[in-house]
Amino acid sequence: MLIQRCLTAGAVLALLPVWATGVYAHDGTGHRGGRVADAGPYHIELVTKDRTVEVYVYDAKEKAVAPAGFKGTAILVVGGKPARVTLTPAEARLTGEAEVPVGTSPKGLVQITGPDGAAASGRFN
Repeated sequence: MLIQRCLTAGAVLALLPVWATGVYAHDGTGHRGGRVADAGPYHIELVTKDRTVEVYVYDAKEKAVAPAGFKGTAILVVGGKPARVTLTPAEARLTGEAEVPVGTSPKGLVQITGPDGAAASGRFN
């Protein structure tokens, strides 16, 4: 448990300079009103409400990618502390529940792993 907290805190600290520059996030909103970021060969849209975290995956042409075989983790900053959310496929998205409300525009990182085992991540400011 202590190791996991240290790793999460380290990941958040390592990402602070990137969050400050804002170079990885797209301008505007995605198809479902969320924020969009590049994640390797994909674009991912982060939609949050209360404790629910939803991530929609799109290809380079912004066409929806079926979430079957994907898995992911969202590490979001809530109240100055990292909140880790495990994401699993559900219908047309990856989804998970946070332990605390995350609001509508949390900063953080979403890591996804595709069916082929390739991992990618997107940052949200």
